[in-house]
Amino acid sequence: MASSYSYPELFLAGFIFTLPFLYEKSNVFRYYLKFFLYYVYVLITCTILLPVVLLYPRDVTNLIVASRFCRYASHIVGIEWELKGLEHWDNEQCYIVISNHQSSLDILGMFEMWPRMKRCTVVAKRPLMFAGAFGFGAWLSGLVFIDRLRTAKARQLMREATERVIADKTKLWVFPEGARFNKGSIQPFKKGAFYLAIDAQIPIMPVVFSQYYFLDNETKTFEPGKVIITTLPPIPTKGMTRNDLEALSDMAREQMIEVFNDSSKDLVKQKKIAI
Repeated sequence: MASSYSYPELFLAGFIFTLPFLYEKSNVFRYYLKFFLYYVYVLITCTILLPVVLLYPRDVTNLIVASRFCRYASHIVGIEWELKGLEHWDNEQCYIVISNHQSSLDILGMFEMWPRMKRCTVVAKRPLMFAGAFGFGAWLSGLVFIDRLRTAKARQLMREATERVIADKTKLWVFPEGARFNKGSIQPFKKGAFYLAIDAQIPIMPVVFSQYYFLDNETKTFEPGKVIITTLPPIPTKGMTRNDLEALSDMAREQMIEVFNDSSKDLVKQKKIAI
């Protein structure tokens, strides 16, 4: 009696049955599957929310709405977030927010924080603006997209964004390292965020993500894990000039490195004990 199943159907069934085995045994498969599910979930959620954010174009509060739904991607990939220092956020005060940048997963931590931050937008690389519904939704939500290769234009956009921050009492989130780095340290800072804060005389708000000990891009490892996000007390810039730029940058980075090391230490120790 001839089989009623076609070869493609049999292949698909076999592939589905091997998925649990691959997920359990292969770090590489687990790594790519988690990122795939993360990106697909956020993309679908952004697509569904587009009609909502279209009602309020370029309004940063759209990010609060998006975060309420996109934050569930953390459960899909197995990341737990602990927020510390939330008492330092003042919704009536504008800030230049700076944080370390380890992975595209950082946005999931920011989704956890947006309901508390309220009016906060982000400086992002221009190519993200063309990432389908995510990029369009991000633009509608007031993100500032800059092309780092066009320095003069990038500076102009940053200045304009800072003017809006002051006028609307919002926050502008900047990653001063300039690129993702997940090697257990915080890289030297570029000076753009500090120029803006000094020129506008608004405080710097440091935010520290603990080490992503569960993620390794070289070995393609992505295990469940926990991240502590610590908001430090704002650093006032009132009365500072550009002569104080280096000192301000160094002070902020030193504070962040200390908190990064302290918050990461216990998490890494817990991982070793679990192993």
